[in-house]
Amino acid sequence: MQIKDYASLAEFRRLPRGGFGKGPFAILIAEDRVELASTLSHLMQLGFRHVFIAAPAGLDISPETEGHAPNTVSIIRAQTRRADAAASLVNALIPLVPNEWVHYCYNAEYFFYPFCEDRTVGEMAAFIAEERRDCALTYVIDLYAQDLNIAPNAVNLDHAMLDSAGYFADARRDETGHAKDRHHDFFGGLRWRFEEHVPKERRRIDRIGFFRAKEGLQMFEDHRLSDEEMNTFACQWHHSITATICSFRVAKALRSNAGSRYDIGDFRWHRSKRFQWSSQQLMDLGLMETGQWF
Repeated sequence: MQIKDYASLAEFRRLPRGGFGKGPFAILIAEDRVELASTLSHLMQLGFRHVFIAAPAGLDISPETEGHAPNTVSIIRAQTRRADAAASLVNALIPLVPNEWVHYCYNAEYFFYPFCEDRTVGEMAAFIAEERRDCALTYVIDLYAQDLNIAPNAVNLDHAMLDSAGYFADARRDETGHAKDRHHDFFGGLRWRFEEHVPKERRRIDRIGFFRAKEGLQMFEDHRLSDEEMNTFACQWHHSITATICSFRVAKALRSNAGSRYDIGDFRWHRSKRFQWSSQQLMDLGLMETGQWF
């Protein structure tokens, strides 16, 4: 039996509602082959029951799916470098998996949440549901290679670095200019330090990267959801759990873009730290919190 390969996003949308069973589910958006296998493996280790790999028709991803059961991985052929690629894919999946939890990421991105080494993503979803909340805010934390001479594309899992400081938030405002309750725009990392190379609308590092699908829910191109309560960083009565997506994507883009490649010889600065691939390190740095989950 072969892993299912859907020829187009339109074909995928026509699938029956609820046909994939129980989640949590993940969409892995493959922009290229860089660390696609390690990203898929990481998602499986966290306990996602089914991973949908979105990839263009010309991208051969069969080696990445070797060793995975056909009922745990599917391939969706779609354009993944379009600005609306993530929104299109997530919005196609939402009606197919009603009331199930969904995560989305790109290749060379790695989902971390408190205690993820010992607790499955399903356990985290159960805790969030008990808190009467349908989502977890995730911060995209930029990773980059320690030595760009060794890793010219800025991707090196064995010698990955991250910024230990420089993160901040601005109040998100409504149409009248008033600050919205529990809504912030978050910034930092390479998007902040090299902002001259990053369009203003792409500088935020917050995503609602883990949420429960429900009828009528839509994701916008800026990674926000149509349900305003699901865009908040915490519930009304106490702090909520937050998570991170540790990502080489921005570093990889800055090194591949002709407008920035020759301006950046090193991503390191005095607040760079070696990434330990540990949820405890991310919590110690204040990049995610447990909320009431102990």
